[in-house]
Amino acid sequence: MQLEITLAGTTVVLLGEADASRQALLRYRRAGAAVAHFDSPAAFLAAVALPARPGLVAIVDPLAGGRAANDDGDWAAVLDHYRSAGVPLVREPAAGARGHVTLVGGGPGSRGLLTVHAVEALRDADVVLFDRLAPWRELERLTTAQLVDVGKLPGHHKVPQSEINRLLVEHAQAGLNVVRLKGGDPFVFGRGGEEAAACAEAGVAVRVVSGISSSIAVPAAAGIPVTHREVSHCFTVISGHAPLTASEHEHLAGLGGTGATLVVLMGVANLPHLASGLRRAGMPLTTPLAVVERGHQAGQRTTVTELGRAEADTSACGNPAVIVIGDVVRLAGIGDRAAEGRELHDLAASLLTA
Repeated sequence: MQLEITLAGTTVVLLGEADASRQALLRYRRAGAAVAHFDSPAAFLAAVALPARPGLVAIVDPLAGGRAANDDGDWAAVLDHYRSAGVPLVREPAAGARGHVTLVGGGPGSRGLLTVHAVEALRDADVVLFDRLAPWRELERLTTAQLVDVGKLPGHHKVPQSEINRLLVEHAQAGLNVVRLKGGDPFVFGRGGEEAAACAEAGVAVRVVSGISSSIAVPAAAGIPVTHREVSHCFTVISGHAPLTASEHEHLAGLGGTGATLVVLMGVANLPHLASGLRRAGMPLTTPLAVVERGHQAGQRTTVTELGRAEADTSACGNPAVIVIGDVVRLAGIGDRAAEGRELHDLAASLLTA
């Protein structure tokens, strides 16, 4: 069951220790509620004017104190009073221990692809340092934290990585819960290892919340499976932000010859160099190639072509985008075709006889 209520102008009684309640207090105030916060039963009983019948009573999750679920602890008499009066009661999570960093993978940019742990980390944050590839437009609905844009654009890093590392450590050492929200997964071309190392070196506790990598999710958004039985038994993920060497092109062309799928991230600007290098290394001109732009976001677009025509057919493509090279590209839109009654293995079989 999911209920929605408007809290603008509503009196809310918030019960819970001050520090543990700090984020819940911000949430209710942001929703427009008039909040009466009591950090102990004694403070509640000593209040001169108690809200006789508030619109809502919220108690900070008692599990934070180590008690059993639904154990109201010292607040039992207060909560029983409001229950008997028919006042709605909700439980709020307590703010986590101060002074740590969480590296959160935000997926390819869609709120729906955030993990449960990612949402929980954002809810518990005091400050969020975010990239533009993460679902940043949704942040004000997901967190009460201070938002700091450290986003990187192709060819332009307005906040150097060293400064991001410094900010993570500085905020955590100031006693804040810090979330570093990144597109995709922190450890897939996300420099999450560098940020984790900087925190560890400074003695700051750090944990990693894995995200859904765009190397898998964006092709899937276009109906392209990166592996498929009897078509591709493996895939390789490549960073395309810098031109590859001749030996790297030869290695990738060799992988393509074994049926591997090549997935290139951050590679649109260097696609002409990549395509020409793969052709020189012997990859067939008829090798299928797709560019999936803005996967899982508004304006998603897929351009399907072949290696021999890649430059001409993808000249209008822009970032963010994922490039997929290999026979699996022939399955693009597989969900739509399956809906028409064609089975996946039949499509795969047709590839083998093509």
